[in-house]
Amino acid sequence: MATLDQKSPNVLLQSLCCRITGKSEAEVAHQFQYAVRVIGSNYAPTIERDEFLVSEKIKKELLKQRREADAALFSELHRKLQTQSVLKHRWSVLYLLLSLSEDPRKPSGRVGNFGALFAQALPRDAHSTPFYCTRPQSLALSYGERSTVGTSGFASLGVYSLNGPTPTPQSLLSGQPPPSAAGAVQPLGSRLAWTLPVNCPPPSALNPPPARPPLAPPAASARVVRPPRDGEVSEAALVRDILYVFQGIDGKFIKMSAQDNGYKTDAKVVLCKSLRDTSSRLAELGWLHNKVRKYTDARSLDQAFGLVGQSFCAALHLELKEYYRLLSVLHSQLQVEDEQDVDASTGRSLTLRRLLVWMYDPKVRLKTLAALVDFCQGRKGGELASAVHSYGKTGDPQMRALVQHILSLVSHPILNFLYRWIYDGELEDTYHEFFVASDPNVKADRLWHDKYSLRKSMIPSFITMDQARKVLLIGKSINFLHQVCHDRTPPGRITPASNSADTPKDAAELLSDLEGAFQEKIDAAYFDTSRYLLDVLNRGYLLLEHLQAMRRYLLLGQGDFIRHLMDLLKPELARPATTLYQHNLTGILETAVRATNAQFDHAEILKRLDVRLLEVSPGDTGWDVFSLDYHVDGPISTVFTRECMAHYLRVFNFLWRAKRMEYILTDIWKGQMCNAKLLKTMPELSGVLHQCHILASEMVHFIHQMQYYITFEVLECSWDELWNKVQQARDLDHIIAAHDVFLDSVISRCLLDGSSRSLLNQLRAIFDQIIEFQSAQDSLYRSALEELSLRLQHEERRRRRGEEGQWGVTAEQEAEETRRIMEFQETVPKMRSQLRILTHFYQSIVQQFLVLLMTSTDESLRFLSFRLDFNEHYRAKEPRLRASLGAARNRRLSNI
Repeated sequence: MATLDQKSPNVLLQSLCCRITGKSEAEVAHQFQYAVRVIGSNYAPTIERDEFLVSEKIKKELLKQRREADAALFSELHRKLQTQSVLKHRWSVLYLLLSLSEDPRKPSGRVGNFGALFAQALPRDAHSTPFYCTRPQSLALSYGERSTVGTSGFASLGVYSLNGPTPTPQSLLSGQPPPSAAGAVQPLGSRLAWTLPVNCPPPSALNPPPARPPLAPPAASARVVRPPRDGEVSEAALVRDILYVFQGIDGKFIKMSAQDNGYKTDAKVVLCKSLRDTSSRLAELGWLHNKVRKYTDARSLDQAFGLVGQSFCAALHLELKEYYRLLSVLHSQLQVEDEQDVDASTGRSLTLRRLLVWMYDPKVRLKTLAALVDFCQGRKGGELASAVHSYGKTGDPQMRALVQHILSLVSHPILNFLYRWIYDGELEDTYHEFFVASDPNVKADRLWHDKYSLRKSMIPSFITMDQARKVLLIGKSINFLHQVCHDRTPPGRITPASNSADTPKDAAELLSDLEGAFQEKIDAAYFDTSRYLLDVLNRGYLLLEHLQAMRRYLLLGQGDFIRHLMDLLKPELARPATTLYQHNLTGILETAVRATNAQFDHAEILKRLDVRLLEVSPGDTGWDVFSLDYHVDGPISTVFTRECMAHYLRVFNFLWRAKRMEYILTDIWKGQMCNAKLLKTMPELSGVLHQCHILASEMVHFIHQMQYYITFEVLECSWDELWNKVQQARDLDHIIAAHDVFLDSVISRCLLDGSSRSLLNQLRAIFDQIIEFQSAQDSLYRSALEELSLRLQHEERRRRRGEEGQWGVTAEQEAEETRRIMEFQETVPKMRSQLRILTHFYQSIVQQFLVLLMTSTDESLRFLSFRLDFNEHYRAKEPRLRASLGAARNRRLSNI
């Protein structure tokens, strides 16, 4: 025979049920299921754990029985027991002794004692809401009545408040109204509670008669109860079944129907229509309970559900816990009535109608929880908090309080994530619940741009997008200071840490003032952290000085340096690109720095300035591959990224080429001025030289207008906007955004973007024509000066021979001179034709360029076309330009 310790707990529990009820195993199936449910539940203690209170009750009980000596002895023994550490659970032992002292043969006392204990059953916990919130018409009672009268658990159901249970005076149990202050009119809900018949001793046995007549009907014993028909199930049996159904357990007559997805009364059971309908309405609580319980059971063990999801499950458990407390009271009351053999004829307190009334509030709350569970399916983290928050927007204050309580528990992990992020820069989001995401594969140089980002789906609806962006920037700034700037300043010195959401109560207080205290915390941390980061970048890493250096060197803002550098580089850059060496160009760069105002710049800036040679193509000269470079690393590379430096390189090449055109035209003009007097003695060149002067003037005008547009309308205006934005920037993102806007503006207005490709091609063709014109004029001047030199030599030889008394020249020499002059004169028409062709190509390209400018959407480019053709010289030669100008004038008039 197996011993007791070898038996399973289920077998022992079933044997206990059979022993207590005196029934067989088949007959105690329902009791056994309920016992398993009770043992497996997490019921809270049904009374406050106050050792002093229990000991005082024991002494009072002894004094009532006139056992003063025993009371003194008990007090002395209890005092000695408190000095010993052997017994750890003294309260439990004392409470057991007090319970055993009650006489089970006194039903009135038992009911009263049970009600008194139930009045203390629910602990006033600040972090949980009782399942039974007070209705607006509830009657508020004081705690002072607890020590004088016994209370019934059911009569007090309607008077629970959010701060804890409030006991009901014994007068309510007898159907009498309680004494009220100054004749105040009692609410309807309280009068309804007085009318409920409860099986208890007459009021005279406990309290004196009330001062005023009752507001309720006569005693419940006068009520006529319809006797059940043959075979019809009694209401008491239905009540017992319903109490099981409330817990999700199938009853004898009411069972779960998988087909109908709900609890249904067996069709074979004989019931009147009213009881069947009432049972169906009450059975809905079981279905709602199962829905919530199924969700919590499935999610509680799912670690991937995250801290927010577990908090949501904990909140649902708390609500179910309050619900189970009510059911335990109902079961206890049913057991008391069974032991007292109370039947319907004597006024049973547990009836279907009364359950329907008493379970109204729990049913509403369970419906809210079930709807919330349905809405939160598949959600986690901040998305789950948003779903809960959306259900709080209701006009029902009780439901709003319920959802706000759940939201405080759900949002507690999110606010903890948030505070650790904004005060310490730490992000421990194992299950990806927080709205700030981190990519561990991103290196330090891309930390600001790519490592941290916002998960928009996880942003709770009670946090605005602006607040979320600030939260992201705060933590990102702290990590940027530590990992990139290597700043060891503790976060607590950057911004003082505020009180975090240590408890759900703190979270609830913050949620109630999102636009006040919560916003102030975010703003304070944002301003302090951003200001400190900008100070470190400006003071420790010279961010603004580097920004100005980009303007002076890569955007050609340092005029004396650029001009002197061109003068020094001219011999080198005129050579083929394959013959250049970077170290030679670097030496020339250092010479230009020492010879100009660039020498007074900060050493940190000058050491980053360097020379760069671009990729060489066949036929390229040094002018085509030369470029200045600026090395960036460390924290400043966050602003001057690789993409930004590539944009700077493109702009520099464009500006360098435009500056070279200005430099070439200056040389052309100097050549014309220097050779004008020398070539006056060659009248055959007057037309060609005049043509050169006219073409050069056109080119000079074009380049000067383009340089004015690029320098002042593009670079200076864009730089002024950038500098103003940088001075007003509140965080690093504002500086980066302003810098990106500046580069985009420069690139688009310098015709370097994709939409201006045709304009840039035309402009480059114009630059090529200027270089070709320089070559043609240089060739013309070489030939003319060589011919002039030969003529002067001939004249000098003639003069010298005349001074010697000889003939100036011989006939052969004269014939040779005449032949050579004629050959030169024959080349002049070719030069004129070459210049005419060059002029024609140049003017046609300029005309196409003007047409493109006039059709541009940029107003500044259209005004540039007016300045380039201020005297309408090109308009007279190009019909399309006249049409474009007329269309532009019509557009202006229509706008007016």
